[in-house]
Amino acid sequence: MSQPTQLSYSGLLTQINTGAVKNLVLIPARREVKVLFIDGTQQIVPILPNDQLILRTAEASGTPLTVKDLRSEQALASVTGNLALIMIVIVGLGFLFRRSANITNRTMGFGRSQPRIKAQDQLPIRFEDVAGISEATEELQEVVSFLLKPDRLIKLGAKIPRGVLLIGPPGTGKTLLAKAIAGEAGVPFFSIAASEFVELFVGVGASRVRDLFNKAKEKAPCIIFIDEIDAIGRQRGTGIGGGNDEREQTLNQLLTEMDGFTENSGIILLAATNRPDVLDSALTRPGRFDRRIFVDLPDRKGRKDILSVHARTRPLSEEVSLNDWAIRTPGFSGADLENLLNEAAIITARDQKCLISNHHIENALERITIGFTAAPLQDNAQKRLIAYHEVGHALVAVLTPKADRLDKVTLLPRTGGIGGFTKFVQDQDIIDSGLITKSYLFARIVVTLGGRAAELLVFGDNEVTQGASSDLQEVANLARDMVTKFGFSTLGPLSLESSGPEIFLGRDLMQGRTEYAQSTGKEIDLQVRQLAKLAMDQATKLLKPRRDVMDRLVDALIDEETLYIDRFLTLAGLG
Repeated sequence: MSQPTQLSYSGLLTQINTGAVKNLVLIPARREVKVLFIDGTQQIVPILPNDQLILRTAEASGTPLTVKDLRSEQALASVTGNLALIMIVIVGLGFLFRRSANITNRTMGFGRSQPRIKAQDQLPIRFEDVAGISEATEELQEVVSFLLKPDRLIKLGAKIPRGVLLIGPPGTGKTLLAKAIAGEAGVPFFSIAASEFVELFVGVGASRVRDLFNKAKEKAPCIIFIDEIDAIGRQRGTGIGGGNDEREQTLNQLLTEMDGFTENSGIILLAATNRPDVLDSALTRPGRFDRRIFVDLPDRKGRKDILSVHARTRPLSEEVSLNDWAIRTPGFSGADLENLLNEAAIITARDQKCLISNHHIENALERITIGFTAAPLQDNAQKRLIAYHEVGHALVAVLTPKADRLDKVTLLPRTGGIGGFTKFVQDQDIIDSGLITKSYLFARIVVTLGGRAAELLVFGDNEVTQGASSDLQEVANLARDMVTKFGFSTLGPLSLESSGPEIFLGRDLMQGRTEYAQSTGKEIDLQVRQLAKLAMDQATKLLKPRRDVMDRLVDALIDEETLYIDRFLTLAGLG
């Protein structure tokens, strides 16, 4: 018998009576019956609530009927859902409790210091790895002997120094020296930055100082290294509106720990700073920082040693002479020299070369000191004007006996608005000795004004440009130093202005005053103007009879864009 698409209730009863239904599954909760026919097909037919007719019909025809109760399944689903909800609430509460505990721990842990503790096997640096600062290294060798053999000193009545203050410009290797001391002495090394002591809450810094020294006592003998100690060691009670209570409390606690009632035997405090002038006098006195070691910029031999250390891991061409590059990098710190070789290695990799050559180091040096190479100049008029300016500098330099040695002059622009530049190599003897003569300073002023003198001779008074503004600023500074600091004027051997470091707010600014009378100030200005005018006259005197030489050098510079010293002297007829 064929089956309709959707079986009606009356049709279902007829099918049951005719024996076409194999079995029935009655689901009262859904008010439906699931029908399985003899041919294997199934259908679901809606029924009436509490339907008794279908039960009697199935019983009369002998059709099997099963009643399915869904209440147990619904109850199980309800219990499962409730358990899942309870678990979510428990997990959420656990997360909130744990977060509250972490916040509490952090709050209670504000007073704990977080020094970086390094064991001996984590300190591979030795004194042999620190190059270019031999004097400072020799002084620190004694600190190592204090830690290794204290008994010999105790027998002589000597005491281990409580503190060693490393003073020097940035990048000279102060932190590296501290690591070398710990590596040589074979003791634990605690390192922390001074700024890490100061927090939002008053008293936290002092608590961290106490905690740091307590940890160090447990591992004594050991070394504590505080970098940039001027962050907490500045003079107390200074500044507009009073001092900083939190910083001053931290400093007071540090002073007590270093030299107070508590004995800190076996603990040596190393600290580094480049602003010793702002440190509190109670911090730098003997008994706290017993030694002040100056880590200056390296001399020529030191720079060669530093370059040798950093060249160990970099493939250099046979043409590279580290001694020559040490001569050409006066005033460079250890960090600057490391950066020089690193930049040279990057340029070498960019050029897809295997060895670092002099050309790569030259490009790296110019990139560091002057800037990145910009697009070449296209305006011929502007290019010619800049060429005369730079040739003026260079020609005056080679004609002035006491001036720095010319290296090259170029029209290749650099980022930052530098259209061209003249490069000099400073006198190594002056750099190493630090002694500057009056003739040398005056020669620098003459060379600096050579560019403006060339513009005046070639283009006239009305066509000079502002390109010499930085030169004029340098001239003003040099001339004023000669008059007010070095006594190189008719005012006599007087230092009229201090040559100290930058102003320390709250000390120098509040106590600042003019160090000379108003009439003396007018005389200083007059002397500065006379020096500048004398130097301009000297530069003009050197260039005026050599106008044809300037034209020849400018034409060559425009064509070749860069003239090195040998080529420049040949074209100038001075080679």
